Amino acid sequence: MTEHPTLVLGATGKTGRRVAARLRLRGTDVRAASRSSATRFDWSDPAGWDAALEGVTAVYVVPPSVPGPVHGFVARAEAAGVKQLVLLSGHGADTWGDSPFGRDMRSAEDAVRGSTLDWTVLRASNFAQNFDEELWHGPLLAGELTLPAGAVGEPFVDLEDLADAVVAVLADPGRHAGRVHELTGPRSIPFPEAVALISRASGRPMAYRQITPAEYTGALVEQGVGEEDAHHVTEMFALMDRGLIAATTDGIATVLGRPPRTFEDYVVRAAAAGAWGR
Repeated sequence: MTEHPTLVLGATGKTGRRVAARLRLRGTDVRAASRSSATRFDWSDPAGWDAALEGVTAVYVVPPSVPGPVHGFVARAEAAGVKQLVLLSGHGADTWGDSPFGRDMRSAEDAVRGSTLDWTVLRASNFAQNFDEELWHGPLLAGELTLPAGAVGEPFVDLEDLADAVVAVLADPGRHAGRVHELTGPRSIPFPEAVALISRASGRPMAYRQITPAEYTGALVEQGVGEEDAHHVTEMFALMDRGLIAATTDGIATVLGRPPRTFEDYVVRAAAAGAWGR
């Protein structure tokens, strides 16, 4: 095991748990932190940050939906002697204009970039695994996914690729310090095609239906999402519909030295694992 631990925030989440597992397999001492982990970390409770940072040499940062705390956290990390920060951000964050999502992501990025530490920003597109882990999984099982997204494609990134990239950057800070990597899948796929591929692979009838932004916002609020957060999520789809984040990149190949996994690869694996039933 390494002498100093690597702190993984959001360690029970989609990216954090994959990153933590890979680091352990490499022999890295991992300090897994979340609101429900042995090392408790809550963005709304700065009193617990110093304990999480004690003795840490590197941090994988999954920012909160409200970016303000990241600035304070980075200052605490510097004071604690942390050497490296790897921040998860969103694909094309600097093209999102004055949208709430764009402002939030750029604020978190500014906090990291303004530090004295070796920093790297990983801007990821929407995760392929959103179709089988929480976000869009339930609607697909019910037979219909409804979103305010039309014919413009999304270059879904496989979370296995993203986790591999995080670990590669943590292992080689000299190569990646001060860099921003845009991480996407190899092609943009419209939601109707994505759902059709999943339906075919799983053998379950599934449909996609485009709804209006107002309808989607209302549906999120009915599900218990706060109105402001619901508007923020809807704004992301508006940006997608304008094609601002539809382009693919060579970020995965740059970091990992190999092509990204395809969406079809993801669908085959997930269907074989029974993600949408057997």
